[in-house]
Amino acid sequence: MSLSRLFNPSLAVGAVLGVSVVLGAQAFFDGRALANQPFMDAALASLRAARENLVQATPNKGGHRDRAIDLVDRAIEQVKEGIAYAAQ
Repeated sequence: MSLSRLFNPSLAVGAVLGVSVVLGAQAFFDGRALANQPFMDAALASLRAARENLVQATPNKGGHRDRAIDLVDRAIEQVKEGIAYAAQ
């Protein structure tokens, strides 16, 4: 079975976004947003790696690859904004 059949971009994006949301919610509900945020930094690194994998994938996905890249870009911006907000 080829690697392209094993990799599902929508599933990867969903998993990364889910982890990002959970980590962000945890910081929010804990009431402690610290300037040093290893989980948010890790989420940002994972999103960037996911984006790079999506960019390298062949574009024959009926537009889903492009949509996944857009969603990851939006998630990256949200994580960056969350880090900046917590640093205030």
